[in-house]
Amino acid sequence: MRIAGLHSSAEREKLLDCAGMTPFAPNQIEDDGADLHLCAVIDSGKVHARCSLWWSEVPPFAAHKVGAIGHYASADDASASTLLEAAVGILCEHGCNFVVGPMDGNTWRHYRFVTELGAEPPFFLEPANPPEWPLQFERAGFKPLAEYFSALNTNLAHEDERIARHTIRLAQRGVKIRSAGGEDLEQQLERIYGVSRIAFAQNFLYTEIAEREFRAQYAKILPFVRPELVLLAECGPELVGYLFAIPDLAQATRGEPIDTFIIKTVAILPNPDLRGLGGVLVARAHQQGMQSGFSRCIHAQMHENNISRNISGHYATTMRRYTLYSREILS
Repeated sequence: MRIAGLHSSAEREKLLDCAGMTPFAPNQIEDDGADLHLCAVIDSGKVHARCSLWWSEVPPFAAHKVGAIGHYASADDASASTLLEAAVGILCEHGCNFVVGPMDGNTWRHYRFVTELGAEPPFFLEPANPPEWPLQFERAGFKPLAEYFSALNTNLAHEDERIARHTIRLAQRGVKIRSAGGEDLEQQLERIYGVSRIAFAQNFLYTEIAEREFRAQYAKILPFVRPELVLLAECGPELVGYLFAIPDLAQATRGEPIDTFIIKTVAILPNPDLRGLGGVLVARAHQQGMQSGFSRCIHAQMHENNISRNISGHYATTMRRYTLYSREILS
């Protein structure tokens, strides 16, 4: 087995066929801006494992020089071991002393492994992976860096007793919440981006992306959005928070009726006057979901230590867990 660095566009096409797995689109290889693409090739020329590496543009973390491993796939443990050791070695050569993965460069893109599957099937846009992949990282010396979870609410009529009090206080401060129904959501992306870059600035492993890339990410899913499930919180002309939800279209691919929607993002500007707005938006989303014919809601992929966990805990039960790994490189 040999490790090959892929530089040309033709060579990078090999990354799209690793043991029959194609988890990302061809243009994503270029769009995600990796510094290097690697594959583990057996004598027949077939790719048995592959990944991409980032070291030029990566999130900051403490005093470390971070490197990232993403676009990961492996058909077997031996290929994974060879590939991961080579990847860590290359990142070390480029000055990295702390490796994070799986992460496609930053947390705006795909990152984390599913590590506790639970009983619910995958939901729309949820990354999936074989159970062997996190074990391959662990055997390569990686340890959990951060934990995340998704939770399921099967009772949209359930009320959090705090919401009425927060709603009154926010209204007194001039905050109004409305659905984006009937609007061109693409025209709202500039405002949504403006809130996101401020609201998420203190998030774990946050790195800012350009509005162009932000818009490109949302443009992929806007055709599937139900505008009434997008909530905008405004104070006068200013957008101060939003909730972005989407139907679980994965149910339709399984031949099921779509009775579930997914809260993907809740973002609030860091202002003490807006305390409680996240909870009010979630409660309003549950109400809107019921009015739109849904009976269940998934609170998607929240960090264990995020305030979203406190909000979700009043309504939902954990259905899936995810892990982001890291390995420190000792000099």
